[in-house]
Amino acid sequence: MNDIRSISEKSPVNPDKWVGRYGDYLYRYTLVRVRDVAAAEDIVQETFLAALNSYKNYQGRSSEKTWLTGILKHKIIDYFRNKTKEALYHDTNTLSFAPEDFFNRKGQWKIKPVKWNADPQKLIEQQEFMKVLHDCLSQLSQRHANAFILRKIIGEKVKEICKTLDITPTNCWVILYRARMYLRRCLEKSWFADETYEETS
Repeated sequence: MNDIRSISEKSPVNPDKWVGRYGDYLYRYTLVRVRDVAAAEDIVQETFLAALNSYKNYQGRSSEKTWLTGILKHKIIDYFRNKTKEALYHDTNTLSFAPEDFFNRKGQWKIKPVKWNADPQKLIEQQEFMKVLHDCLSQLSQRHANAFILRKIIGEKVKEICKTLDITPTNCWVILYRARMYLRRCLEKSWFADETYEETS
């Protein structure tokens, strides 16, 4: 603690106040993305340690919170990369549904999807919605779920997702397409079922 305090006196950052100021925010941010309590706690701890070791690189161009969140994002990417290396995937292109579940032989929708009028950012902040989303994600293969989270929740580019999951761009687009299709159907049944939304044309 004395070392941390001496750092704060020489630097614009305040490491001794990180946990109190940003701990809860960083934990919630991580949990939404990794869906694992223990992993989220470890990632936040690793983020604080990495920030402590690299505080000299902080030049005050962004807020302390934004700087820490940037480090956190890299740690989350590392988590998915390591998780991919540890697991053996046999279901890269398989899910419990097929395109014919959604389209007829002419390529037309069997049941037209509805327009969701909800704000995605606000939905992510709702604990109840995130529980439903996590339940839907748990029904996907590990790779499909990870690809969707990296792309839609973390905002990674396809090129980076391919590196993280060790897949080709073509495979990545197929995985993302199938994941989105399944999640849309799952969320329409589990979350939007009681709401009235306009059908797409």
